[in-house]
Amino acid sequence: MIVEVCANSYQSAVNAEEAGADRIELCVELAVGGITPSFGLLKKVSEKLSIPIHVLIRPRSGDFTYSREEFEIMKTNIALCADLGVSGIVSGVLQSDGTLDKTRTRELISAGGELKFTFHRAFDWVTDPIETLVELEDLGVDCILTSGGRQSAEAAINQLDLWRENATKCVIMPGGGIRVHNALLFKNKGFEAIHLSGLNFSKTLDKKPELSMNNAAYLRDDEIALTDPEIVRAVVQSVK
Repeated sequence: MIVEVCANSYQSAVNAEEAGADRIELCVELAVGGITPSFGLLKKVSEKLSIPIHVLIRPRSGDFTYSREEFEIMKTNIALCADLGVSGIVSGVLQSDGTLDKTRTRELISAGGELKFTFHRAFDWVTDPIETLVELEDLGVDCILTSGGRQSAEAAINQLDLWRENATKCVIMPGGGIRVHNALLFKNKGFEAIHLSGLNFSKTLDKKPELSMNNAAYLRDDEIALTDPEIVRAVVQSVK
């Protein structure tokens, strides 16, 4: 069974390899589901690791529908990944109604060339998983990362097993809440791969700051935060 670790930093990537992981998915900002790591992090990790590196291609948090400019950014990041010699990319695009955006997902797969392609947990938002599974296999996707539409993959293990049985070309890779106490359940069900972060928190400051830099108000799935030109224009006019 392949054990893929979602590594959110250079040290996490190094730790994953040293612990025996088969490959990593490199990303940052796990609190929002992950976004694309910086070029510097990509370069450093690719120079250090010997196990396969798959890179999350997601330009922002929120939903999985993207503007033309965001989509161009995604393709540029795929090109950078190819130049650095990583093994695969993790991405995908949906329509606003919860169906697969086949055209754009096909473009991302094509942009990756020989890179392996994992369709990420946007799959957990699709309206018809079985139909989408067939569509993704037709597109040539190698793997689907999914929690079975639940917060925990263990809670959806029977649903995941159904999808595994229906898959003929790609690997169904459970992810979400997988730890040492339940990992074997997925192997015993016949899954070929599992995905986990394996996170523990390490203390870096002696005292918790009184002012937090985290803001839950920005964490929304159905909205994205954008700079409002009217607000900026009003402020500029007030001080200039």
